[in-house]
Amino acid sequence: MDSRTTAGHTTGQDYREVYRRSTEDPEGFWLEAAELIDWHRRPTRALDDSAAPLYRWFPDGELNVCFNALDRHVIHGRADQVALVHDSPVTDSRREYTYAQLLDEVARCAGGLRALGVGKGDTVVIYMPMVPEAVIAMLACARLGAVHSVVFGGFAPAELAVRIEDVAPKVVVSASCGVERTRVIPYKPMLDEAISRSAHTPDHCLILQREQHTAELGERDVDWATLMTPGAVEPAGWTPVAATDPLYVLYTSGTTGRPKGIVRDTGGYAVAMRWSMESLYGIGPGDTWFCASDVGWVVGHSYIVYGPLLTGATTVLYEGKPVGTPNPGAFWRIVEEYGAKALFTAPTAIRAITKEDPEGEHLGRHDLSTLQHLFLAGERLDPDTWRWATDQLGVPVVDNWWQTETGWPIATNPVGIEPLEIRPGSPTVATPGYRIEVLDERGDQVEPGTEGAICLRLPMPPGTLPTLWGDDERYVSSYLSAYPEHYLTGDGGMVDADGYVYVMGRTDDVLNVAGHRLSSGSMEEALAGHPQVAECAVMGVADPLKGQVPRALVVLKDGVELDEAGVDQLVQELVQRVRDEVGAVAALKQVDVVGALPKTRSGKILRKTMRQLADGEDPVVPSTIEDPAVLEALAPVLRRS
Repeated sequence: MDSRTTAGHTTGQDYREVYRRSTEDPEGFWLEAAELIDWHRRPTRALDDSAAPLYRWFPDGELNVCFNALDRHVIHGRADQVALVHDSPVTDSRREYTYAQLLDEVARCAGGLRALGVGKGDTVVIYMPMVPEAVIAMLACARLGAVHSVVFGGFAPAELAVRIEDVAPKVVVSASCGVERTRVIPYKPMLDEAISRSAHTPDHCLILQREQHTAELGERDVDWATLMTPGAVEPAGWTPVAATDPLYVLYTSGTTGRPKGIVRDTGGYAVAMRWSMESLYGIGPGDTWFCASDVGWVVGHSYIVYGPLLTGATTVLYEGKPVGTPNPGAFWRIVEEYGAKALFTAPTAIRAITKEDPEGEHLGRHDLSTLQHLFLAGERLDPDTWRWATDQLGVPVVDNWWQTETGWPIATNPVGIEPLEIRPGSPTVATPGYRIEVLDERGDQVEPGTEGAICLRLPMPPGTLPTLWGDDERYVSSYLSAYPEHYLTGDGGMVDADGYVYVMGRTDDVLNVAGHRLSSGSMEEALAGHPQVAECAVMGVADPLKGQVPRALVVLKDGVELDEAGVDQLVQELVQRVRDEVGAVAALKQVDVVGALPKTRSGKILRKTMRQLADGEDPVVPSTIEDPAVLEALAPVLRRS
């Protein structure tokens, strides 16, 4: 493949050379990448380190992200290309928007928000289901230079309230309801309760009425359809903002006290998103991309909305589940019908599919000839899940590791630069711009192959958080104080001699068994390799003799039915697998077969919460838990010694 000659592109080059340039000459590297973006005022320098450790990217640049995501594509010939596809099996509906149509909708929505008093620097909370109007509202805020904060539709009123109070929105954009496979969830009562609980009251609530349930509107409420009627308001043009101005605030799953509002800047993020789509994912203008996430997550922000639209690709917005809407072939149907070049989802989604369709029968019913890669992130990709997807799909299955805070991958296989060897259990290598270092408790860098705390040497690349909303001091104390000149990821793992990164789980999930530090990930890898196990979780529970001992929960694959003797036999086999693959020091003895594992909406297993239950504590339950009933059902099992 020939190397691209367009400024900022790195496709077709040697990964090591690209990585070397990004770390040895970050100024030149990122100014070149910035050529992929249209600037109102082009930056003359990349990094401002004058207030370190609070770094700023492209400090003298000005731009508008909405212009880059929509207007410029219309101007340069993509007006009639489909920009956004909405596929909703839960409402049996589909909608498509060309770039010109989406621009028209966004400009009118921006005009409507402006009429409600929203201007540059103001904040807007978006509390919406997975509908096009959520994307339109996000882009409309960006068009005005306003800061949006997306909160999951259906989020509990108490959690929504603290976010409204912290970000103080002038307007909340919401919908009358969310629709799931078996129920309709009214949003308006939850929104009203949240506002009543909050010390801040928005001036207006803009409400999208859905036909599945209509909401009763009050004095401060404005109907979306009325505001968006052609001619009702003057469409808004785009407002230039400083590259260092915030684009959005996204809250991490806090459980008590004031939540952490992750700030995303405008210029650095736009450059990182545009660069990463082609360099990391191999997706260019005109390609179709299916990211099966939620706009409430960072993955949805980065790779449903901003990344693909800044690139000029077609993005698929999916309102459904990997299974049950209507079957485990749902993702494959999307790939076939829209010709997706790549699919990005979470390992937990693939595990759900394998649980219901272990032989890939539903997958085999679809033409997946357009699919070139499956990308996975959000939870550790175990080798068994990787192997199933690789065997069934016949395309590279690429893990990538990152966080809400970083906004885009810390480590991945950069298929758009140079596809590297895939090693199961590893998200491959450090992404250009990131300097990954594994440190011991003293802050010294460990030898290759040795586990420790995974940290990022400062400064981090563009697109990563510059601070927390309204609280620089908390940002420094939470992330930058454990090790000088490093960002603490909170994950433990290692980097081998070839530079391959292995993330073994949160440092909270490291077990200390009789003085031996063991990762839950290594034990889970052994358990997941059993042919009857669909997924599993290992946690360390308190033990008076050894400090901690491992305890495992496993979920069986669909169709596997065991009597009491069969369960006993399985437990013996699983204990032996851990002993053989991890070592006798792991001392795993207690394994419970359960129906499901508690997870967040992004697919992260709640190991810490389960450990607290097992230790007899009152658990700290993240506000982003997917199904509280799963945890409630597990409580008696976990509390049993």
